[in-house]
Amino acid sequence: MKNITIRQLKTFESVARNLSFSRAAEDLHLTQPAVSMQIKQVEDLAGVALFSHAGKRIALTDAGKLMLRHSMTILADLKAAEQSFATLKKGTSPRLRVGLITSGSYMFPHLISAFMHQATGLDLDLNVRRRDQLITLLRSDEIDLAIMVHAPDDPAIVCEPFAPNPFVLVSSPSHPLASERDIPLSRIADECLIVRENGTDTRSAVNEAFRNPSSAPRFMEIGCAEAIKHSVMADIGISFLPAQTIQSEVRAGLLKVLDVQGFPVRRHWCLVHRADRHLPPGALDFREFLLAEGKDRLAHFTGIDNVHTGMTHQHEKYAAPETLTLPTPVATTASLEVALRTRSLLRKHGLPDERDVEGHDHGRGDSGDDDQFPARRKPAHH
Repeated sequence: MKNITIRQLKTFESVARNLSFSRAAEDLHLTQPAVSMQIKQVEDLAGVALFSHAGKRIALTDAGKLMLRHSMTILADLKAAEQSFATLKKGTSPRLRVGLITSGSYMFPHLISAFMHQATGLDLDLNVRRRDQLITLLRSDEIDLAIMVHAPDDPAIVCEPFAPNPFVLVSSPSHPLASERDIPLSRIADECLIVRENGTDTRSAVNEAFRNPSSAPRFMEIGCAEAIKHSVMADIGISFLPAQTIQSEVRAGLLKVLDVQGFPVRRHWCLVHRADRHLPPGALDFREFLLAEGKDRLAHFTGIDNVHTGMTHQHEKYAAPETLTLPTPVATTASLEVALRTRSLLRKHGLPDERDVEGHDHGRGDSGDDDQFPARRKPAHH
């Protein structure tokens, strides 16, 4: 196939992707006969049929699938070369194009900043969007990498998990469920669950966790994580949120993690990119950074699995009143921002600042055993 042209490759790729001659003609601004003629030329060069026909419907043969894989790689390499030469001509720095789901905006900017400080001559393009919007940007080649929880079920997309991301149910401290232990999931069906909008990773996790209609609560949709937190604080309902996003509020006593059977729901942060194109050098370096250091750095910045839950189990029928323990903040920019936000929330709700709380163990930091999320068991009848 040494005589095949780039135009023929592009035509074949469009027909194979759309499984339609007419839609490929629209994409390429060609007539349908012109598309059909080029496909015949490609098949003549290959010496095998690339499409099977059943009435008006077409499908890729095994040879066609092989041809598509190689075509996408060739076209992706050509586009990468074009971008590299454009950068060289302009004298500009190479760019790292990353997409991030909104719930990741609490901690991932710190990881990205850590990487950028050790990378040289690299500019950053960061898009913070909903999951469905990031997938669109990835498929249209507007970003190189995306960080999310639920990757699409698509063989053209590569998904690499690199760090845990558990989800929990939270309420206000005054909610009736806040003081209960080992709560059956069926009890949540009586509650109003405040959730993110469709298209977000958090909503996908909610839908999966409550896919059984008998245990599904009534949903109230709010398209902002901060608004959801304040609605829960105001006792409008409970919510299902990533554990990494609620630490400051839990430590301040403004939110309570509920002790529900089957929770936390274990999920992972995933690095997502296209299988049909090579990652640019900057994106490749960032991928290796996250796979090698992402888990440990998230633990450092967010204290994963070390948020105080107040779920110390008692053998007595009635538990003794809880004492709020606030871990010593880590001296980082992230913890300073958390401390400032926490103090603001404390003052707003008329609660004492952490400096006024007695019995604070300043030696434990974020590593005390009492601060761990329990991995709740599922009841025997499940």
